[in-house]
Amino acid sequence: MILLYVLLSVYIVAVNFYAFRLVKTQREEFEGGAQPSGDGKLILAAILGGATAVYLSMFAMRFRLGNLLLMIAMPVLAVLNFYCFYMGFRSVGMFF
Repeated sequence: MILLYVLLSVYIVAVNFYAFRLVKTQREEFEGGAQPSGDGKLILAAILGGATAVYLSMFAMRFRLGNLLLMIAMPVLAVLNFYCFYMGFRSVGMFF
């Protein structure tokens, strides 16, 4: 049972770290003069569980705050992610 808790926790941390690095990489590319890549990677990372990291890193780095899609979708996905993670941790305990 502890192994499942550890695996779920590692997954959450890894996806959020990847989402943070993705926003940081896009910001560095934008500052270098390149066009920022599409929103598809950010939305996919958010759906996989990194919506909180994307949303908070956008504010921390002051990057892409004018994108209406990201500013509306990320909080909604973050709430959905928290609910799914809560249900995941809750269901792990029910099996044992």
